[in-house]
Amino acid sequence: MCGLAGVARLGGGSLGDGADGLLRRMTDVIAHRGPDGVAFHRSGPVGLGFVRLSLVDPVGGGQPLSTEDGDLVLIANGEIYNHRELAAGLPRGTSMRTGSDCEVLLHLYRRDGLAFLDSVRGMFSLVLFDRRRNRLVFARDRFGIKPLFYHRDSERVIFASEMKALFQDPSCPRRIDWIGALSDQMMTGAMVFDDGPPRTWFEEIELVPAASVVTFDLTTGDTHTHRYWEFPAFDGTSTGSEDDLVRSYRETLASAVTDCGMADVEIGLFLSGGIDSAAVAALSDVKPRTFTALNGSTLENTDAEFGHRIAGMLGLTNHQVLFDTSSTPGVEEWKQFVWLLETPLAGPESYYKYELYRYVGAHAPEIKAMLLGGGADEFNGGYTKSFAGGGEWPDFVANVRRMGIRGDQALRPDLGVWWDQSDLPLVRESVLRDAANSSARDPYEMLHRWKYRDVQQYNCWHEDRTAAGNGIEARVPFLDHRLVEIIAAVPDPLRPRLIWDKQILRQAMDGLLPEEAIARPKIPFFYGDGVRHTYRTFTRMLAQDGDRLLDEALAGPGAREHLDTENIRAMLRRLEQDPTAGHVEFLLHVVNLGLLERLAADLPATPHALAPKAPVPVAVPVTDWDEQREEIEAATVRRPPVDFDAVAELAEDVMLLHSPDATTLWYVVINGTVEFVVDETETPEWLAVLRGLDGVRSIGTVVTSLGHSSESLEPLIGEALELGVLTCPAAAR
Repeated sequence: MCGLAGVARLGGGSLGDGADGLLRRMTDVIAHRGPDGVAFHRSGPVGLGFVRLSLVDPVGGGQPLSTEDGDLVLIANGEIYNHRELAAGLPRGTSMRTGSDCEVLLHLYRRDGLAFLDSVRGMFSLVLFDRRRNRLVFARDRFGIKPLFYHRDSERVIFASEMKALFQDPSCPRRIDWIGALSDQMMTGAMVFDDGPPRTWFEEIELVPAASVVTFDLTTGDTHTHRYWEFPAFDGTSTGSEDDLVRSYRETLASAVTDCGMADVEIGLFLSGGIDSAAVAALSDVKPRTFTALNGSTLENTDAEFGHRIAGMLGLTNHQVLFDTSSTPGVEEWKQFVWLLETPLAGPESYYKYELYRYVGAHAPEIKAMLLGGGADEFNGGYTKSFAGGGEWPDFVANVRRMGIRGDQALRPDLGVWWDQSDLPLVRESVLRDAANSSARDPYEMLHRWKYRDVQQYNCWHEDRTAAGNGIEARVPFLDHRLVEIIAAVPDPLRPRLIWDKQILRQAMDGLLPEEAIARPKIPFFYGDGVRHTYRTFTRMLAQDGDRLLDEALAGPGAREHLDTENIRAMLRRLEQDPTAGHVEFLLHVVNLGLLERLAADLPATPHALAPKAPVPVAVPVTDWDEQREEIEAATVRRPPVDFDAVAELAEDVMLLHSPDATTLWYVVINGTVEFVVDETETPEWLAVLRGLDGVRSIGTVVTSLGHSSESLEPLIGEALELGVLTCPAAAR
């Protein structure tokens, strides 16, 4: 993981006198990406800057790299996993000048031209200057794991691993693309397929496409894009049996994990309780130290517990990194985080990842790369059950097909209304599709093309930035194109057996992981049971210091023009009363967009590498989860003290019910659903308090009148207030 920066003059001229200063400023603001060194190269119309994180050949593998004659110069960010194999196939007499895995790219380009990446396996972004042809070459890996942005005007091209480096050039625009951002599917959450190019969120800033080579003729200014890999059609072309496909998948995943273990430094692993990261752990030869996020959500949905247990099953060290429920990101901390990520999609998942990396950097600085389980859900059937809506494979297929229709309905609502009238529309789908001028691709293929975009726009983006912000490289074995090609080739009759609920991965892990790890259902990082803890944390963050983050986000001209200030504040007030009343992520999206507008207009004076940081998270030492359960829960769940002078009552949507057939059992019903059961024989005092809180007397008065102590009931009352079973009407007013 390194940082690239540079500038190139168009029209045949040389760089001006200010180029050296610009390159220095550009590398300064991305210094976090390469804490091990900085280097520059000037040659005619091109200036390159490079900051390095040393993972392969730490002593001799510095960049820029060049051929002996100096005709080709390269800077590259990432890893070429099969570099030895590629080097062995070079013409006789080719000599490698360093031990860098990236040097082979120079010789491949000299031999193969723009086809030089066809056989490369790895994750990378690169800039190559072909001096003889006066050509500048940009390229990225097949999934866009490593970033490369650029801005071009009539005189020059500036480029870098992060947009903040481009903004060091005063001539580079810094305007948010408000309409593009607000209509983006990842911002709105609309259930429609979107396989368009990823957004940069800024006007006139471009992102080099994944799986592509972009060339600039520096004499004429002509630009050309060459795709060296096409995302597969998911047309089920394999003729192999189920066993053949599982075997091929297992072997390829093992190869991908081995590839990602390539380094001359120590590598770690982020381990959740799911099968994805567990599979990487089981297949890894490096026996990595593992790190798991422990917060209110992962405690309650058992993700943290299973991370600990899986590490124990595999004989790996596990660190439970604590984010207790009382901790809240500060205003300046969040602004710094959003500026590091440069995306409005910054949220709880990316924040906790970033904090995990901070823990690793502080407590295990010898770890320079981190294995991840990311990318497995998108292409291996991880979302099939959720798309099925509680049903089975046929429901998944039907709902995916409906999503395809929904996109066409948006384009032609006059015809689309036929699909809203009945589940048996009277018009052929082809009529709507033709009228909408949309793709005739199969919905199953479109689902995966949509997820291909998601991986680039969200997963790879935040995985790169959260790691890079701490001088660590993220490695993602599941984003090996060979794996995706295997999944794409699974024929339709075998999909219910292999794609449903990631069965191909589960079968591949048979004998390599314990059955309880293989069979554990998919649980999103902080969703499910306990999500309220995360929502409450980020609601509290937005409301702190008198809504300061909202004030700053809504102060820019674009925010004032495009956002409804009153509704944004009203939504925050609603979330304060009930964090589950709406997804806090959507509120974060628009606030982050406003913050990016302000931060781009008034660039931070201190680079991320030098900026002051919040205290580093700590870990909870866990040797036996069962024995330490109460201790772990006490460390994680920190509820504010109950105000016994406050008046409380059952929330409006809560009822206490019991059956004549079981008079000692009382049911707490929320919104028509039984959520809790209270046994009067086990906790009679708690039931009495629930029935006694009337919205008139204070909590303390009710507890005392029933002859109970406040101290003994405070945990239950605090939890009931947190869960929304009880509400304080005076506080709400």
